[in-house]
Amino acid sequence: MMNSSGDEAIEGAVTLGLLAAWALHDLEELATVPGWWRRNLPALRERYPGVPEAVWRRAGSADGREFAVAVGAMAAVVASASVAGRLTGGRSATYQTALNAFGLHGLVHLAQAGLVRGYTPGAATSPLIVVPFTLWARSRLRRAGVLRATRPRDLALGLGFAGAATVAAHTVARRLTKA
Repeated sequence: MMNSSGDEAIEGAVTLGLLAAWALHDLEELATVPGWWRRNLPALRERYPGVPEAVWRRAGSADGREFAVAVGAMAAVVASASVAGRLTGGRSATYQTALNAFGLHGLVHLAQAGLVRGYTPGAATSPLIVVPFTLWARSRLRRAGVLRATRPRDLALGLGFAGAATVAAHTVARRLTKA
């Protein structure tokens, strides 16, 4: 698709690439999350006593099947945003918000790894895939003249989008696997 001035096309690698990059990142999480929580929950509880017990119970209660269903639910969200981006040549506010959310999500993974002073699920692919893809896709959108200006409110919206989608995906997964 061409932008309004016709100088730069937004190819599928920019828009549908969000789904591909997300899938590679979430393969790491699928492979590591359940076992990582089992091994690290006791030490995290001890290191961070101010975290409410309900948070620790919830984190420790998700099994691999439930987590996989949550990843599937999130795949639907990311796929929808990616398709919206493709259909609009990258102009879709939903796509751009999801792209920002993806990049911020990667930074959150890196911050989590820093807080625990070691590996956390998602920390390996965040600097290798998540952050570089986000920066690359944003640069392509910028060159094409379709990237919306990013204000602090947009960053908050991106984090909110990621958080709300995560909570919704896990809620759906819990209901489907506990039924």
